[in-house]
Amino acid sequence: MKTMNSDEQVLAVRELTVEYPQGRGRDPLRAVDKVTFDIAQGETLGLVGESGSGKSTIGRAILGLVSPTAGSIEFGGQDITRAGNRERRALSQDLQVIFQDPYSSLNPSRTIGTTLAESLRLHPELSKGQVRDRAAEVLGRVGLPRTAIDRFPSNFSGGQRQRIAIARALMVEPRLVICDEPVSALDLSVQAQVLNLLSELQREFNLGYLFVAHDLDVVRHLSHRIIVLFGGQVMEEGPAEAVYSKPLHPYTKALLDAAPVPDPVLQAARRTRREQLPIVSGAGQPAGCPFATRCPHALPVCHSERPTMEVTPAGTSVACHRWRDLNSVPTLELPDRKISHAR
Repeated sequence: MKTMNSDEQVLAVRELTVEYPQGRGRDPLRAVDKVTFDIAQGETLGLVGESGSGKSTIGRAILGLVSPTAGSIEFGGQDITRAGNRERRALSQDLQVIFQDPYSSLNPSRTIGTTLAESLRLHPELSKGQVRDRAAEVLGRVGLPRTAIDRFPSNFSGGQRQRIAIARALMVEPRLVICDEPVSALDLSVQAQVLNLLSELQREFNLGYLFVAHDLDVVRHLSHRIIVLFGGQVMEEGPAEAVYSKPLHPYTKALLDAAPVPDPVLQAARRTRREQLPIVSGAGQPAGCPFATRCPHALPVCHSERPTMEVTPAGTSVACHRWRDLNSVPTLELPDRKISHAR
């Protein structure tokens, strides 16, 4: 399912930091803390983590919906970190988004055709007939009939509405689509259909995806690479299959344990490990690893020193003081680098 058609870099995020003010006398909340990654044309990068991990804030910063405190964002070689409204409107032709809730992301008072036509507002040279033909074309590509153009969102199911949201993103033939929890509000069977559709569209149109989700199992099926976030920091990153099949960070393992499996024995073991985790808030900005207060393997150094990203023999990178001894990995001579972008 996962293929890449180009090595051309479309997005470059460097040391991205986003803080939110918390009122007089209180330090700002650091939602994203020095996050770095690239996305190539035709590639999917999965951002995974629980609520509050910073994954959606990263997407919002790329879209210009929140202002970065530090770091930089480049799209197609252009610095868009603090792009103005005019630049953002021009960017919308190449950068689109699919939101989580298919019920609130579509205007209930507008027909589907009107909603899709709005995406082409920067193309005044197109006639109404050409716009309507384009809308019918993309609706057909996502599995909906041409007659959907004249209907309202209330006439469609959740899965169909998300297909319409995908069609809206495709109207302008973008290079990168930010998928913000696009299947979390759908039934499992519909989730699989939408994921398969996104994969087909990526191959057909050479789309890049930033796929944001809390479910590592869902992210794995569509992503080429995965970044695991907690407390706004990168815990682990690397090729999707390596991160999923051989996780090295205790938090990545906890995310996997949270996903249900059909084997009752394995599911019981996962539940036991999950229940052994201390129930401590990840809020605040600790000096060390943000997961230390919940990690059953934490040492004093984990609370006092932030771990650096280290490259592993599997080609992944992990930020954990104890990843070697917890996974019985021998010490190797590793290159001096902060983060790996292996694909």
